[in-house]
Amino acid sequence: MDRIECVVVGAGVVGLAVARKLARAGLEVVVVEAAGDIGTGTSSRNSEVIHAGIYYPAGSLMARMCVAGKQALYAYCDAHGVPYRRCGKLIVATAANEDEKLVSIKSHAEANGVDDMRVLSAAEARALEPALHCTGALLSPSTGIVDSHAYMLALRGEIEDAGGALAFHAPFNRAKAVADGFEVEIGGDTPMTLACRILINSAGLNAPAIARAIDGMPADRIPVSYYAKGNYFSCSTRAPFSHLIYPVPEPGGLGVHLTIDLGGQAKFGPDVEWVDTLDYAVDPARAERFYPAIRRYWPTLPDGALSPSYSGIRPKIVPPAVARQDFVIQGPQDNGLAGLVNLFGIESPGLTSSLAIADDVAQRAGAV
Repeated sequence: MDRIECVVVGAGVVGLAVARKLARAGLEVVVVEAAGDIGTGTSSRNSEVIHAGIYYPAGSLMARMCVAGKQALYAYCDAHGVPYRRCGKLIVATAANEDEKLVSIKSHAEANGVDDMRVLSAAEARALEPALHCTGALLSPSTGIVDSHAYMLALRGEIEDAGGALAFHAPFNRAKAVADGFEVEIGGDTPMTLACRILINSAGLNAPAIARAIDGMPADRIPVSYYAKGNYFSCSTRAPFSHLIYPVPEPGGLGVHLTIDLGGQAKFGPDVEWVDTLDYAVDPARAERFYPAIRRYWPTLPDGALSPSYSGIRPKIVPPAVARQDFVIQGPQDNGLAGLVNLFGIESPGLTSSLAIADDVAQRAGAV
């Protein structure tokens, strides 16, 4: 049986960031991934937004990791030539009764350490975005967009440069805790077993299932999985906006917002559709719900301009009736198994938070 120091399960953006951190700390690391490439799941099915850290509950892991991760990610992109744009975001009120919510959102963001936001009048907002309809807006200048695939490629390169390895088409089958770590079985028709001291479960949507396949993992410490599908629609006309446009949040979500990719192409979404299976097809009929929501802030959106684009599925660990969840980073002090760190519910802002999450995981695993 081969022995290495660390196995990371999952080659999404967070798993790659964790593996980079561990490899650069001098550990022998292997990332095992069931798919044939990096970032094929949630990491490649999102809006690629670098979030500021505005909405998350004060003191939550999401809030702390997002604010720290945002700063780290911008610095990483500068250092490694990863394309990004600090385009800023406008949170817009479209009715007078929403104006007071902007002040509340700003206060909440400041409690999270986001201290650069500014309340704008309708005229000030339209000076930035002439096509925008609003009664007021909140400007978040530190929100941006990033080429997530280029970012993941940079992380992969650093893992390999530091002596780490990635194994594709290598599904995690099971593991068991032993006296000096874990024995991990991976592979399909001809599985192999690796012995390791540290085991990181960063499997995204599959993280609870992976945890259940670890012999010795307390069952009552494993959350139930729920899938929240988010559908995106593209726009056949060039949207006349240079900032991301978000409505005032609504119960259960952030509303149908407009994001722009690095090529200037607009997309709208995600909505929230609770599903039982990993089905990524986008129902064209859902566009009918998008038009009235978008026209609240872009009244001149042409009829027939929206086309199904793609979807992503958030790894929820709370049921639909529960509005919010937090990241769960569960170390040995929580699960009782030395060297095991489980990452549950790492949805948005997981991309933004990835480098900060990696720092936290390395500490919990006793690797730094």
